[in-house]
Amino acid sequence: MQHEQLTPFPGDFLWGASTSAYQVEGGWDADGKGPSVIDIHMHRPEGVTDFTVAADHYHHYSEDVELFAELGLNAYRFSIAWTRIVPDGDGEMNPAGVAHYHRVIDELLAQGIEPVVTMYHFDLPAALDAKGGWSERATIDAFERYAQVLFQEYGSKVKFWLTINEQNMMILHGRAIGTTGRSGQVEGKELYQQNHHMFLAQARAMVLCHELLPEAKIGPAPNIVSVYPATCAPEDIIAADDWDAIRNLLYVDLSVRGSYHNLAWAYLCAKGWEPEILDGDLELLAAAKPDFLAFNYYSTQTVGASRGDSSDIQVRGGDQQVVRGEVGLYRAVKNEYLPVNAFGWEIDPVGFRTTMRRLWDRYRLPLIITENGLGAFDELVDGRVRDDYRIEFLKLHLEQIRLAISDGVEVFGYCPWTAIDLVSTHQGISKRYGFIYVDREEDALKDLARVRKDSFFWYQGVIASGGDSLSY
Repeated sequence: MQHEQLTPFPGDFLWGASTSAYQVEGGWDADGKGPSVIDIHMHRPEGVTDFTVAADHYHHYSEDVELFAELGLNAYRFSIAWTRIVPDGDGEMNPAGVAHYHRVIDELLAQGIEPVVTMYHFDLPAALDAKGGWSERATIDAFERYAQVLFQEYGSKVKFWLTINEQNMMILHGRAIGTTGRSGQVEGKELYQQNHHMFLAQARAMVLCHELLPEAKIGPAPNIVSVYPATCAPEDIIAADDWDAIRNLLYVDLSVRGSYHNLAWAYLCAKGWEPEILDGDLELLAAAKPDFLAFNYYSTQTVGASRGDSSDIQVRGGDQQVVRGEVGLYRAVKNEYLPVNAFGWEIDPVGFRTTMRRLWDRYRLPLIITENGLGAFDELVDGRVRDDYRIEFLKLHLEQIRLAISDGVEVFGYCPWTAIDLVSTHQGISKRYGFIYVDREEDALKDLARVRKDSFFWYQGVIASGGDSLSY
């Protein structure tokens, strides 16, 4: 659909940016914080930094929040580290960790920035992992207790809550993104039992949030993308439908509708991987009603019908954008219509619009984008980072948000990845996403100085114009 007149961004639109605790904070054992699966089990490639210091946001948060305010953000999506609040996951609360996030949230509010809080972003407490992690129903209880602490401590200050970041990526690509830990070294039936338990934990958190904080809003944050058939052949379309159900709809249907998608459930049953569902599980899932749908978007995926041989299991892309075929189900296909970035990820702004339209059409929940960005090997030259490639990427995606809004989709916020440079999964600090450059290298912390990139000034202008001007 082409529009002669575009609908403007809403006046109360949340112009934000995102980070996650383990990738940006550092201070991995500071002030009583316990170890997470990231701290214990994440093995880095040689020459790539770990997460112990990251961007040292834990000690620089005040300076960083001032920069966020200068940037013009009116929202900041970040995660709270479970192990700062409850170091072993289900034991005693850590007052120092609780106090830290009070200070962060207070700084944000003082600058007029809405905190959008992710409760769980990959960093399961290692002590829970040692007990079986999400394979055990006790972890559901631990997550509910952790959620209760968050709601009681910060509920008067935080209006927007995200439950679990990219649960589908933890299930489908846990090894690739480094979130598995010991309890994650499982496959098949046990893996999807963990998935079921995570959904029950999320459901309890949503129900509890609505009980304790009737004015707050809460929703899930999966990674959702449109999946294309390789051709118009009916067999390719069936393959794309199947993969859409397994990669996307399984996760959103359970979060929003409280039920398993029929194709995804058929797939699990055919593999013998269907989870054990106890009395009361389905009632709990149905009782949890999200107020909005957050989602992360980087690229689309393209699949074709299975050929029934090893050619099905080729891998396309990298990181959480891995497309790994499955014999008898589908095969990964390169989309020849799309360019790729330096890491092999296909760039598809139009697919962003398609994804928003499909989510709105199926669920009729307000949407907020909680990750979208371009990783690159930025260079600091003479005190300046010229990242016009990032500006172009974000500009093209913002254009598609406005088109989606003009299509009638309710989008209330945009929080690209990331507010400030942080440590990426595979390429460490060298792969940068932020509007703000952090002066450090893989093997040298240097002075950790913050430098405004060219994209900082561009996004500042976009926000000041309310999205009316995307030029640079």
